[in-house]
Amino acid sequence: MRFLTRILFFAALTTQATAQAPVRIRLGTLAPQGSSYHRILQEMGEKWRTATNGQVQLTIYAGTMGSELELLRRMRAGQLQAAAVTTTGIVSVDPGAAALQSMPMMFRTLDELDYVKAKVTPTLDKRLEDKGFKVLFWADAGWVHYFSREKVERPADFKKLKIFVTAGETEQFDLMKSAGYNPVALEWASVLTSLQTKMIDAMPIIPYYALATQVYTVASYMLDVNWLPLVGALIINKKTWDAMSPATQAAMTAASVEASKQFQARGRQESDESVAAMKKRGLNVVKLSPAVQAEWRTTGEQLNPKVRGTVVPADMFDEVVRLLAEYRSRPAKP
Repeated sequence: MRFLTRILFFAALTTQATAQAPVRIRLGTLAPQGSSYHRILQEMGEKWRTATNGQVQLTIYAGTMGSELELLRRMRAGQLQAAAVTTTGIVSVDPGAAALQSMPMMFRTLDELDYVKAKVTPTLDKRLEDKGFKVLFWADAGWVHYFSREKVERPADFKKLKIFVTAGETEQFDLMKSAGYNPVALEWASVLTSLQTKMIDAMPIIPYYALATQVYTVASYMLDVNWLPLVGALIINKKTWDAMSPATQAAMTAASVEASKQFQARGRQESDESVAAMKKRGLNVVKLSPAVQAEWRTTGEQLNPKVRGTVVPADMFDEVVRLLAEYRSRPAKP
């Protein structure tokens, strides 16, 4: 009897220790160490820790775990439990996410993007959850612009250049090739060196990253065209998420929503601030006439039918088109 009592006692201690063991979440991101994005994630992690009495502990690996596709691979392998990635990585889980980012010149304003994002992300959340990933938030960082080594204005000018495409984006590579452009598939880590050695001549990037990575020191011309938005999400393994209590999930969700608002507001603000900072250091912003702006709009209209069903699944493409028509048909605000 005494022996049985001891067994039950030690079993209870083991159960208690297990229940109190903190959940350690390793999060990967391409955001540079010390960047505003990195700091926002750190603040979110501290709120997770505080709100759960230390039961959730977040470790962030900023720019040290490889490409976004590699981050998703590490999540599947259990080496990471979470990641803050753009749709470039998310499409490896569900191609539908490309509808928020990979349709050139489709969105005219960020208000349009906000409207569409609010409508389609519940569907994307469900699809990603079915594949083992829980979305904690979506956010964007404003507009992607083309940076180039030499001054170019018209779409036809870009067909003479070697243009960066993220390694692994096979559909994007094939699309550009079929449209008469010269894509070069590379990892982000090699962009600056590739520009310096003239392996590539131009690349699409948000101004903040052009500044942070010093891309603008070589590609010193920025085309004043809002080519497409940069959209991303914070995701966590559903297995990790489901193992947490409802109270812990609620606390983490609240902190994540707050972080998403900071991500978006800061990202859009830093876009303008980065352009101003780079202009002081030699960046040339290539302003376009209305006629040339119209050429870019036409280029997008010509590319997007090829995007549908290849880069972006047809159902998601059509839904974005429908939602944009719905948004644009609404009465103008007084």
